[in-house]
Amino acid sequence: AKLLDGIITFSDAKTIFGGPTIRISNGIDFDSILPKKQINDTTYELHLIGVAEIHYWHGYDRIIKGLAEYYLTKPQYKVYFHIVGELSGERERQEILPIIKQNALEPYVILYGNMHGNDLDQLFSKADMGIGSLGRHRSGITHIKTLKNREYAARGISFAYSETDEDFDKMPYILKVPANESPIDIHRLIRFYMELDLSPRKIRDSIKNLSWKEQMMKVINNL
Repeated sequence: AKLLDGIITFSDAKTIFGGPTIRISNGIDFDSILPKKQINDTTYELHLIGVAEIHYWHGYDRIIKGLAEYYLTKPQYKVYFHIVGELSGERERQEILPIIKQNALEPYVILYGNMHGNDLDQLFSKADMGIGSLGRHRSGITHIKTLKNREYAARGISFAYSETDEDFDKMPYILKVPANESPIDIHRLIRFYMELDLSPRKIRDSIKNLSWKEQMMKVINNL
């Protein structure tokens, strides 16, 4: 490692294995991600989407527990959570499936498994807000630049996460939630979305600097 001219990293580490780093952000291929065309009518319901190979550090159980508390109040306003991707192991199944069943959340938490291409594009067109990682603290990570956050922004939707992501922490379309084990406050999430006034195009345009072309120019310029 000490013989290398640089080690490319998405972290903020200045050295890795004793060698210098070239610090960039996870990049996006904008040509491969379709932007959301219009804002949906959210007068009566809100649709959340989480897309991942689901591991415990994604913390989707925090959203589901929040929905369980929310629906105990018998609300007229409906919130749905669309989960795309396979549950990666037994731990994840035990953290998610029993909560859904015990709280009769089957109508509101929809598990799709893997989804790609046009089917995924269609589901994103229905989605109002993305759910990023809510449990990175479980794996000891505080600072990270996940690809999923960038994909949500490229789609043109707001999203929530709990880690530190320097590319997004100050963006107006981001809802930062505490990095702990508390259920997500669904009322707060609804209020945040309702107060948001940004088009999908403006959200997407805010991350032009995160294209792979821009990020790889950092490498080229560094060398």
